[in-house]
Amino acid sequence: MKKYGRTFHLPISLGTTSDDKIQQDSSILENAAEVIFTEKMDGENTTIHHKGCHARSPDSGYHASRDWIKAFAAGISPQLIENERIVGEYLFARHSIAYTKLPSYFMGFAWVLNDIFQSWDETIERFQQLGINSVPVLYRGQFNKKNLDDVCKNLQLENQEGFVVRTATAFAENEMATHMAKYVRQGHVQSEKHWMHSEIIRNGLE
Repeated sequence: MKKYGRTFHLPISLGTTSDDKIQQDSSILENAAEVIFTEKMDGENTTIHHKGCHARSPDSGYHASRDWIKAFAAGISPQLIENERIVGEYLFARHSIAYTKLPSYFMGFAWVLNDIFQSWDETIERFQQLGINSVPVLYRGQFNKKNLDDVCKNLQLENQEGFVVRTATAFAENEMATHMAKYVRQGHVQSEKHWMHSEIIRNGLE
């Protein structure tokens, strides 16, 4: 079991807080032949591994909303090897955004094998083998100001939290700070009470 690393914010990200990390050097993304912009879903970062699953931190405790993902992971884990992890957003409980037509309560965004984030195409292939839906792709192409502006302009901020951009090719887990970054809408958290301490409101499936 391993805690998922921190994704740094792009300098243009509006939803940063005092303890967030800002990417200072985006040259890897700018010089990449291709990057993938995916929707940043408003869920709980969750890892499925060969022994089960855990929230972002392996020592996360019990919460009633996590019963679904434990059952889902029970069907995936036997197909994974020891150094293989599937990471995604767990969307069973509503946080700040209400989803009504999700394809699944778990939507993957990373396949990590031997501490390497596999390429996006290989990741999608692995998801298909395991029967996992991926988070939506917003744009695939080069990382430049025009494409960045276009993705930001096309966000529907009332029901989209933001986006994550990563290189389409594989990279080591310890390179997360330079090979991927995120943009989060301003004032994303819109409730004073943390979702874990509130009544569980279930998001909707298709």
